Amino acid sequence: MALDWLPRDNEIKDHALMGEEHFGTEAPSVLFEKRPVTDPQGNVVPGLYAAWIILNNPKQYNSYTTEMVKAIIAGFQRASSDRTIVAAVFTAVGDKAFCTGGNTAEYASYYAQRPNEYGEYMDLFNAMVDGILNCKKPTICRVNGMRVGGGQEIGMATDLTITSDMAIFGQAGPKHGSAPDGGSTDFLPWMLNMEDAMYNCISCEPWSAYKMKSKNLITKVVPVLKKDGEWVRNPLVRTDAYVDDGELVYGEPVAADKAKAAKELIAQCTTDFAKLDEAVDALVWKFANLFPQCLIKSIDGIRGKKKFFWDQMKLANRHWLAANMNHEAYLGFTAFNNKKATGKDVIDFIKFRQLVAEGHAFDDAFAEQVLAKPQS
Repeated sequence: MALDWLPRDNEIKDHALMGEEHFGTEAPSVLFEKRPVTDPQGNVVPGLYAAWIILNNPKQYNSYTTEMVKAIIAGFQRASSDRTIVAAVFTAVGDKAFCTGGNTAEYASYYAQRPNEYGEYMDLFNAMVDGILNCKKPTICRVNGMRVGGGQEIGMATDLTITSDMAIFGQAGPKHGSAPDGGSTDFLPWMLNMEDAMYNCISCEPWSAYKMKSKNLITKVVPVLKKDGEWVRNPLVRTDAYVDDGELVYGEPVAADKAKAAKELIAQCTTDFAKLDEAVDALVWKFANLFPQCLIKSIDGIRGKKKFFWDQMKLANRHWLAANMNHEAYLGFTAFNNKKATGKDVIDFIKFRQLVAEGHAFDDAFAEQVLAKPQS
């Protein structure tokens, strides 16, 4: 029986929460682009797209400002609600960095010693991670360079990572006055064994893309250097599986005596992201050939394990991170932001601990003793 008599509104509705106001072309900003889905032969598929959410602050290693955080939230919400989007690709401008986390210049100049303001900022940060974890499309982190600090955390919030083999990954919080409570302390124990999670979280040691892959923290690593038309894998990193004194050296830096030659080889190469983009396009094509509702239900089933601990801790972490802006974060971000003037990006940790051991109050005199002085 035909149901033509039932009233129907056939006008397609727009479910995007925010418009174009958050996206800009001037750095620092975030770009939002709809790029056509292509088949394995490179043919454009009409009417289907991947949403590219692109950090555009390359001069500051794509660190995110407050306004950029708002734009990332808007970008993932738009990708989530757009019925023409197959997947969301999270990436950045340039070849040096995907993201190094929060903008330390903004932290040092505005948020330091303003805990209430930083708490408001952390509400936006939490909404950014929620926006990635709640996106109703598969999310891919296309890593074009270093992914460290908060950049590592928002990268781990995505579903899958495809990376340049020149990228490095890691945390920086305990070295620069914070804790990686923007996701790493929640996600890493799911992704690594407990001791690897602990070491990665607190050591502030950069891991290569190959080491990340060997630890099953990312999906795919591709070369991006080319010399005389041939692909060159990152010469600064060992890609053999040799075990030395009980330690696996795969993905570790090459020996010091080989580093100079490796850097010379890099200087002779050009950077080409063709393989990186090819791998991203292939993943989007794979998603396009799956039932969309079955796909997102499967993804949300996996995400739920990451979200469980993130949701348990995100508010408590928000309050601690805000309060810490009156304490160690004030020193850590100030030191990092003043590194051009002082030549050091960290405080004098030994002096800090000595002052604490002696019971000194945390005041301006304390700060003056542990922060490096400007170079003459």
